[in-house]
Amino acid sequence: MSYSGSQYDETTGALLAPPDYVNPKPQPNYHLVVVGAGPAGLIASIGAAGLGAKVALIEKHRMGGDCLNVGCVPSKAILTYTENHPDADFQDAFSFARQIRAEIAPHDSVDRYTDLGVDVFLGEAKLPASGKVQVGDQVLAARRVLICTGAQAAIPPIPGLSEVDPLTNETVFDLTEQPQSIGILGAGVIGCELAQAFARLGTKVHLFEMADRVLPLEDNEASQVVHEALKRSGVALHLASPVQRIETVSGTIEVQTEHDSKTVERILVALGRKPNTANLALQSAGVAVDEFGFVVTDQKLRSTNKTIFAAGDCTSKYQFTHNADAQARVVVQNALFAATATTAKHVVPRCIYTSPEVAAVGLSERELLASGVEYDVYRVEFSELDRGRVQVDTEGFAKVFTKVKSDEILGACIVGRDAGEQLAGICILMSNGLGLAALGGTILSYPTRSEFLKRLADGYNRTRMTPFVAKLFSWWLSFTGKSDRA
Repeated sequence: MSYSGSQYDETTGALLAPPDYVNPKPQPNYHLVVVGAGPAGLIASIGAAGLGAKVALIEKHRMGGDCLNVGCVPSKAILTYTENHPDADFQDAFSFARQIRAEIAPHDSVDRYTDLGVDVFLGEAKLPASGKVQVGDQVLAARRVLICTGAQAAIPPIPGLSEVDPLTNETVFDLTEQPQSIGILGAGVIGCELAQAFARLGTKVHLFEMADRVLPLEDNEASQVVHEALKRSGVALHLASPVQRIETVSGTIEVQTEHDSKTVERILVALGRKPNTANLALQSAGVAVDEFGFVVTDQKLRSTNKTIFAAGDCTSKYQFTHNADAQARVVVQNALFAATATTAKHVVPRCIYTSPEVAAVGLSERELLASGVEYDVYRVEFSELDRGRVQVDTEGFAKVFTKVKSDEILGACIVGRDAGEQLAGICILMSNGLGLAALGGTILSYPTRSEFLKRLADGYNRTRMTPFVAKLFSWWLSFTGKSDRA
């Protein structure tokens, strides 16, 4: 290989899937056999081994899963590089992503996990029976099994799509030559992030979405801000435009919608994900999946076979690394000891790393309106903060939804620079059952963007000044004023 960054790929591959690796001889019985070495599988394996359990970890492709190899790490590396280098070169940006992946790879490597007492098996796993996991010609006996096989990009049955070798998040970061134009199907998280990244690199981007706005599952205002940001980046938006057909015309790809057609060099599909459960023979082990293939679990992450657990993207609608991490910790408790841990009170944030960022947690305003629940809204514009003025960084807002006439937080949405970081305070409040009033006595550094938290608390506290309280205060101040004069 001679493309830019190839040396990093070689390093990464040698760490995460050593070509000369020989699987160990299985132990007679394992406390926990984990299938899938993505975030959930890695955290569960190392956590259980650290407690003294006998643990086996099976991985079909590469250690690290989607997050390290084809997800969070390379995508955020390219977004960061292109934001910090306005005239970024395609080769340099993709080489940087490969470099960062190689630098993180030792943390998820086969050697690290074997050194920490985990028996690592490379190969495809099946569950031929309860308490048994097969990898190659070896059968592992397990007291408990954890399925962490993740998910993959869903390819819709659009006529002509399969014939044009479409890119997905699993292949786009392997590009070695810059496409001059690209059609991205789906304006969700992956679609918007990669549309902005490619546009910054000079690729002509056409972003197609069947809904009438980008980020259709997020806050309406957040969607509009990202809409404008994408347009400023040079992305051509085709909204309310479901793709009906893909055709190859004179060596180029023609994307046809109901309204018109666009010619592009490559296609990237970003239309959702499906779980990797089809080839596990789960039925043999008494493990049920839903109509989409997700492993059915209870709040303790037990499947319909109570000795088999599932965590991460193969079972959760919240397909985030941090959620997989949290679920893995629940499984370690419940698989090795008394099943007392639960996901019932997990507060799972989400962040979209466009510029500006969009971060949210809990219920969105769209969900609140659909549910008919009454709520109050507290809002701060970042342009109101002195830090924003000082940094000439006034774009965005923060808003929190609470139960009506209460400080109990139902959800929040933040749009702006470092929105994911700014959301942390709200997550801490919600995770600990605290409301906006809890911020009242908190002292925050000035000037910082985090001052928006105090502004939100002040907004709530002003609502507590009811006519009765105002009248009581007036009486007291009048009384104390007369006493002083006396």
